[in-house]
Amino acid sequence: MLSAARHLSSVDHVLVEVQRALETTLGDPPASRPCPARAEDPVLPKAERRHAAGLMRINHVGEVCAQGLYFGQAAVARDPATRQHLLEAAQEETDHLAWCAQRLRELDSRPSLFNPLWYAGSYAIGTLAGLRGDGWNLGFVVETERQVEAHLDEHLDTLPADDQRSREIIRVMKEDEARHADHAEAAGARILPQPIPQAMALASKFMKLVAYRL
Repeated sequence: MLSAARHLSSVDHVLVEVQRALETTLGDPPASRPCPARAEDPVLPKAERRHAAGLMRINHVGEVCAQGLYFGQAAVARDPATRQHLLEAAQEETDHLAWCAQRLRELDSRPSLFNPLWYAGSYAIGTLAGLRGDGWNLGFVVETERQVEAHLDEHLDTLPADDQRSREIIRVMKEDEARHADHAEAAGARILPQPIPQAMALASKFMKLVAYRL
């Protein structure tokens, strides 16, 4: 038995990141917390069920993107405290990912076909943000989470009235996202200059248009 943890080589680090990518996009990572959906699953009309599935697929893609962003940022974070903050946030995003996947199955639907692409793009953005320094790293967390909060509010407004299971999941997700943003601000996040937030919003809009159907 080794007396100390083995030092990870560059190849080990690459393999860890590849495993994370595969688990997020093609696997079924388990949640560390019980799913907050407690309401009965109603029999929704076909159009409403399809709409709810489209919204939950968008949310699932959002969590795939969050995983890519946070793991990319954590891979190059300079401060151990910042890295730990990012990995802890990523764990809660894994919970969201699992809950959304479960709800999609309940709605007889599936995740986005483009999840590997969403993850790769987000990982690249996270890595670039992290290379600018931890203040930028945390600034991306704040902006990402605030934008996610806004689109979750939209979903709460447009979900079928009887779909309380999806609403229960989204409400807990929204609380978690707000906490991630607050913690990042307290840890020294920089305010991102324009046009970065605008570009992020445009990318999010494109993702939502595609993920709603595919």
